[in-house]
Amino acid sequence: MSLPRGSQVLLAGLQRRATQILGELRGLGAEHAELRLEHGQSLTVSVRDGALEQLAEAQSLSLSLRLVCGGRVATVTSSDLRPAALSPLLTRALELARLAEEDPQAEPPAPRLLARRWPELDLFDATIRRLGADRAIRLALLAEAAAMQADPRVSSSGGASCSRTVSHALLATSGGFVGPFAGTRVGLRAQVVAEDAAGGRRSGHYWSGGRHLASLEPPEAVGREAASRALRSLGAAPIATGVYPVVFSAEAAAGVIGLVSHCLLGDAVARQRSYLARRLGTRVASPLVTIVDDPLRARGPASRGFDGEGLATRRRVLVRRGELQGFLLDTASARRLDLPPTGSAGGGGGQVHPSASNFYLQPGRRGPRSLLAGVRRGLFVRATLGFGFDPGTGHFSRGVEGVLIEDGQLTRPVAEVTISRNLDELLRGIDAVANDFELRTAIASPSFRVDEMTVAGR
Repeated sequence: MSLPRGSQVLLAGLQRRATQILGELRGLGAEHAELRLEHGQSLTVSVRDGALEQLAEAQSLSLSLRLVCGGRVATVTSSDLRPAALSPLLTRALELARLAEEDPQAEPPAPRLLARRWPELDLFDATIRRLGADRAIRLALLAEAAAMQADPRVSSSGGASCSRTVSHALLATSGGFVGPFAGTRVGLRAQVVAEDAAGGRRSGHYWSGGRHLASLEPPEAVGREAASRALRSLGAAPIATGVYPVVFSAEAAAGVIGLVSHCLLGDAVARQRSYLARRLGTRVASPLVTIVDDPLRARGPASRGFDGEGLATRRRVLVRRGELQGFLLDTASARRLDLPPTGSAGGGGGQVHPSASNFYLQPGRRGPRSLLAGVRRGLFVRATLGFGFDPGTGHFSRGVEGVLIEDGQLTRPVAEVTISRNLDELLRGIDAVANDFELRTAIASPSFRVDEMTVAGR
């Protein structure tokens, strides 16, 4: 889909400004420059107890610049692009680059490697501007009201919010790359607290959104789901410490798969800060596990046709049926590992680093309910809490909330327990993967079952 006229004009203006900046840097003697100009517009409203709490609308224009001079690097950012401020900034940035410590791996990719074309990924929705402040407030109020009216046990509101962003950006390098980008996002969120007869309180929240306005669920559905999540946790209590089969919901599973993405980033691998650093070509997970990084998904939350260095992106299978196939590499980490870059650079125009895009576990063919079958006593995890993970060793330990599984059925809610197992063993222990996959966030997964994990409870 072609961009609206206003977006085309805005991007053309960014390109003219980028050309001027690169020309000025050449005149100052800069060896190589990468810059990103970004124009953003945002609207955010929040309500609480039926009244408007916050309304914020903003517009911004910013510059991120990375200079490379003889293997020395400097990065600067600014939101003041007036000529009187910009010229001294460029001069100072060049001085900083010449004073920096030399890093031979910091050289940019060869111009012949830069992307010349990329696919249309449908990341921009021109109708999103129809979401003005009045409509956003109404959606948030409807979501909150639906949550509060869902059940008498819903005792208080944590508020509801609605937001939209419109972004236009341009990445340009002195190597000849010029890459425009336009994207939109919209979101609606509600949060409530439920209370039982004994005074126990549990909160629940739910979010809906995406690249296009049509991706929003009805506000009443958002509110009811937030209430449902609070209500289903009432009466939660620990279970006895032991070793149990564990079923991760799709949301909780995404958190586990996100840990894998950190271990596949080139800088962690090159510095031996990932337990997967020396495992290329070996089995690192169950044969049911295939993990993909796909920046070319239409409407994807982290889709991109080119990376932060101007290299073309493509879909990559990083773990195929349990075997580690590759890493996510920018140019610098690729050089350290003596491997080709994978078009996975983030931070264009600034601190370039390897990054994942739409990173997910490929779904299986089973329905999610089938993961409970045959489990005599186990734990269904709905949410993980905390940050207990060491990427160097793979040690994994997190607090969780969920439901006890008894004879293949979900019975009573569980909280105040911790699950643990080395991530290497956890991935190898996945014995069932469901088909309930939805790419709502950049890191995603269907639900899956692990044969056993240590559960620390009472």
